[in-house]
Amino acid sequence: METRLRLLLVRGGLPRPLAQVAIYDQAGFYLGRPDLSYSDARLAIEYDGFSHRDSLASDNRRQNGLIDAGYRILRFTAIDVLNTPASVVALVRRALGRSGTGYMPR
Repeated sequence: METRLRLLLVRGGLPRPLAQVAIYDQAGFYLGRPDLSYSDARLAIEYDGFSHRDSLASDNRRQNGLIDAGYRILRFTAIDVLNTPASVVALVRRALGRSGTGYMPR
């Protein structure tokens, strides 16, 4: 499903997000490895699959660290990707547009 999400974004006209890239804070402390990310926009995208419930505590700690380092995080599920793909693309497009990086999505 992560691949479907990535392809959905690209086919929706957005730049290809990075996949599974480690993110570190300014001191070099490991913050996490989001499923997808746009580093310049400081935007992390997570796909929450069926097993997400089992790793909720560690996912929350990772999310808190990323937010503390200035990242915004969007979370999607299979229902989002399969049932409302246009909404997913629109939300990511708006987040990229608000990133302050000068990126103007089409």
